[in-house]
Amino acid sequence: MRRAAQWLRRRAAAVWGWLRTACGDDAYERYRAHQAARHALEPPLSRRAFYEDAQRRKWSGVSRCC
Repeated sequence: MRRAAQWLRRRAAAVWGWLRTACGDDAYERYRAHQAARHALEPPLSRRAFYEDAQRRKWSGVSRCC
């Protein structure tokens, strides 16, 4: 029984991680990891600034009416 519960927890964690990635919920954590690895000397954006920038980039290129 204990083994089945551990297996279920691992699977649930994997599904939850995939869902967070698919929805973009972990975007800031991925940004921070990239920032630390590749741009360590630059100060990272705050969570709010990161999401504001993401929204600006997402909607600034829309050039259709609907």
